[in-house]
Amino acid sequence: MPATLQTILLLSASNVFMTFAWYAHLKNLNDRPWLVAALASWGIALFEYLLQVPANRIGYTVMSLPQLKILQEVITLMVFVPFAVFYMQQPVKLDYLWAGLCILGAVYFIFRT
Repeated sequence: MPATLQTILLLSASNVFMTFAWYAHLKNLNDRPWLVAALASWGIALFEYLLQVPANRIGYTVMSLPQLKILQEVITLMVFVPFAVFYMQQPVKLDYLWAGLCILGAVYFIFRT
């Protein structure tokens, strides 16, 4: 499997764990002390790091550091929007489109040759 595809898949899976670690406690542990939420988030974040670290190491063999960062931001938005809408039941906003267009511009500038 090409290194770029490995990186994208690992970063995508990592980002799912990250998003749940950062935000799911707002819905699921809202009535619990913050320390419980923090410990649960750290437990979930461990899986994020187990995927994210190898993803960046693999990606760095074929991409520059800025390219890896922008790729991560693209994946973050692609994971966060469905999470916010479907899991957290937030309304769909046109702002998601504008944010996506801004990131698309960043992709263009960082990956152009």
